[in-house]
Amino acid sequence: MTSSTPAPGAEQPDGRIRLELDGHVATITLDRPEKLNAVTPEMSAELERVIFALNDDDDVRAIVLTGAGERAFSAGSDIRTLDTYATPWSFRNRRDYCDALRECRKPIIAAVNGYALGGGLETALSCDIRLASEAASFAAPEIKLGWIGGGGMSAFLAASIGQSNAATMLLTGDGIDAERALAWGLVTEVLPAGQLLVRARELAATIASRPPIAAETAKANLRAAANMPQEEAVRFERELQTVTFATEDAAEGRRAFAEKRPGVFARR
Repeated sequence: MTSSTPAPGAEQPDGRIRLELDGHVATITLDRPEKLNAVTPEMSAELERVIFALNDDDDVRAIVLTGAGERAFSAGSDIRTLDTYATPWSFRNRRDYCDALRECRKPIIAAVNGYALGGGLETALSCDIRLASEAASFAAPEIKLGWIGGGGMSAFLAASIGQSNAATMLLTGDGIDAERALAWGLVTEVLPAGQLLVRARELAATIASRPPIAAETAKANLRAAANMPQEEAVRFERELQTVTFATEDAAEGRRAFAEKRPGVFARR
């Protein structure tokens, strides 16, 4: 059964966050297509609320994040709202939507259907898997306006595409198309526009069919390993393996393998 509804409290006249639930998969849509899905402070706060609610919903096992319309995934924060912060310090201390995405325990797939610019690129980088339409493009244009990204742009971009490629994007502000993004490792697949969301939901459903504790632990392990020396990362992974091996879902997985049937996993 599928439900489609604005997230609670998200009926903003100037953009909203739309949430759809289908089985164990949630789809979040940045719904402000006339403004390239640029995120207002109200949308940022609502996205944070939605992510934390999904974090605590045991029925949700994977999330797809996309943008409304055909032109854009997201152009990042609405620049018109940036001067509303009283001081640079209040701007620095704001809650950022990318922070919420990175705090999500559930695997997130970004379905990038057009422009991913500035904070929109940071949003995609904050997801675990990125798929792109053939019309997608990616840029970190902040330098053209006199500042740099602040949602993890440099660290996550360099980790995804390498130091030299990241420096090229960050120092010029110029964009790359979907095929270059694929060649550089920024995205996993490039698809025709009509197939993008179908494929993202198909991949999310596959992930959702796996034991959810193991899936969430695998995500946590990937994030942790990126910040550890190799030997420490291997030891940490061994500890996490032991934790997952002790779950009822792991025992069910072993039984299902022996009995040559699909496993039925209950997050225990």
